[in-house]
Amino acid sequence: MKFQIRGENIQVTAALRDYVEKKVGRLAKYFESSSLADVQVTMSVIRGEGTIEVTIPLSGVILRAEETHEDMYAAIDLVVEKLERQIRKHKTKLIRKLRIESNNRAVGNGRQPVAVLTEDLEDGDDIEIDIVRTKRFNLKPMDAHEAVMQMDMLGHSFFVFQNSDTNDVNVVYRRNDGRYGLIEPK
Repeated sequence: MKFQIRGENIQVTAALRDYVEKKVGRLAKYFESSSLADVQVTMSVIRGEGTIEVTIPLSGVILRAEETHEDMYAAIDLVVEKLERQIRKHKTKLIRKLRIESNNRAVGNGRQPVAVLTEDLEDGDDIEIDIVRTKRFNLKPMDAHEAVMQMDMLGHSFFVFQNSDTNDVNVVYRRNDGRYGLIEPK
C-alpha cells in the first residue's frame, strides 16, 4: 500500500504517520496485492476534535470511511474498524450475488431479491430488502446552486439534476457538517 497522508489544521507527525500506516496497512490482508492502489488519508482538527478520512480506490469499488473523535489515535482505530466492516459487507454481497446468480441459472426464474448486509447488524445476520417503489422524473437543466436551493426547498438530503454547464447528470447532497457536496461523473 502506498499512503498519501495530509493534514488540515494539524501537523502530521512521524508518530501519527506510522500509526496510520500500521493500522490501515493491516487491511492489505483482505486484498490481492495487485488490486491495491494509493490510500488517501486526510486528517483534520476542527473545534478540538480530530477527524480522519480514508479512501481506498480498488477496481470496481471505492472504500471510504470517516470518523471524528477527541483523540486522533482513537479516530484512526474507529475508521479502520469501519473499513473492515465495509470490506466484509462487500465480500459477503459478492458471494451472495454469485450464489443467487448460480441458483437462478439452475432454477431459471428472472426475479432476484436484493440482499444487503447493514453495518448495524452483527456479522452473519442479514436481511433482504425489496425495492418497493421506483420514482421517475424529468431532469431539468440547472446549475449546482439552483439544485441546492431545490433540494433545500424539498427538504431532501440529496437532489439529482442535469448540470446546465456540462449536460451531465449530477447529484448535490448535504454533508454531515452542514455543507454541500457535488457528485459528477468522470
